[in-house]
Amino acid sequence: MAVFIDTGVFVALRNADDENHEKSKELMRRALKAEFGRIYTSDYVIDEALTTALVRTRRLDLAVDIGRYIMESPRITKLWTTKEVFEIAWQKFMVLKDKTLSFTDCTTLAHMEKNGINQVLSFDSGFDGIASRLC
Repeated sequence: MAVFIDTGVFVALRNADDENHEKSKELMRRALKAEFGRIYTSDYVIDEALTTALVRTRRLDLAVDIGRYIMESPRITKLWTTKEVFEIAWQKFMVLKDKTLSFTDCTTLAHMEKNGINQVLSFDSGFDGIASRLC
């Protein structure tokens, strides 16, 4: 069993002003206790989380805090996007056009497929019907 953590969970977790802050704290507490299995995220999610935090709050310190939280956590396995994963994501991006998934979301699905991960912690309903969303 494993779970992939999406951008919004990390951003809300570290931003006390986010409407999903408390929910993210509870989900992450459960994830770190291995209730969902091994924890994964990707380089694209890290990029999106840092950018989203910076754009929404204009706070570099918050973006850096999110980056450190993810990068320094020994319990979060970071997946790096290879050419193969990128190509799978590109195919998904073109085929799943009715789901309004971002390209980063499609790389998430590609990583999940390649690594046998079927659960995602995400506030993004675009994953519904494609992956088991736990938020």
